[in-house]
Amino acid sequence: MWGGPQIARMPDGRLHLQHGPIDLIVEAWGQAREVAAAYEQATDRFGDVLETLVGELAILRAPLGARFPCLNGPVARRMAESVWPYRDVYVTPMAAVAGAVADEILAAMLRDRTLARAYVNNGGDIAFHLAPGEALRTAIIANIGTPALDAIAVLTADMPVRGLATSGWRGRSFSLGIADSATVLAATGAAADAAATIVGNAVNVRHPAIERRSAASMRDDTDLGKLPVTVDVGPLPEETVVAALDAGAAKAHALQASGLIYGAAISLQGRWRLVLPAIRDGA
Repeated sequence: MWGGPQIARMPDGRLHLQHGPIDLIVEAWGQAREVAAAYEQATDRFGDVLETLVGELAILRAPLGARFPCLNGPVARRMAESVWPYRDVYVTPMAAVAGAVADEILAAMLRDRTLARAYVNNGGDIAFHLAPGEALRTAIIANIGTPALDAIAVLTADMPVRGLATSGWRGRSFSLGIADSATVLAATGAAADAAATIVGNAVNVRHPAIERRSAASMRDDTDLGKLPVTVDVGPLPEETVVAALDAGAAKAHALQASGLIYGAAISLQGRWRLVLPAIRDGA
């Protein structure tokens, strides 16, 4: 079993919070006393996050049904609320766990504080705060196996976006699809996390170069049971890559039209699809 929460300040001043599988990088900008107080509030809130989630893990790992799950913890409830729009497919609240934790710690940081900017990065699933007139830049990396700066997303205070998340078969969580990356912008970290899972799963085709295995055969504690998850994707013909990206983009457009996401960037074997917000007349 895991030890207790680990708290550290990084050489550049950022805050590092780690407990079991939760690994957060936290940074804030503002007056020194406000930043220091925000970091203290984040640390205090972090103490029992994992323990509380473990207490409800059986429900969090179960697929959604017709009734909203009965959950007590604020992070657990946020997870369930974020995946609830996707209950017509196999999905569990665990699809939003990283983003929901990031949201919770960010909320604790902001309570009674005045900050210009802040973010909580939970393994690439990010919740952030922007005061009026502020902006943040974040990198998008398609292949974590050979990390390179593939794109930059500029997030501004006037955008209805406070969460960013990425899913894909190369990531730390299982995917039913074959996207190298499916990055989503949404209103919260949890909303982005859930939607990235759905979009990443939709980037899919059948081809002999794609290897899949039962999730349960790969990890005992998986919430995906015997569903086939992607473990390898060999070189694919161009038309196959295009078909998979088209499927993922169609799903992202549908989520955008429903107001569930702001936009998305999807990559597969060097090709991209961007799902951008509509530009209003006069904008």
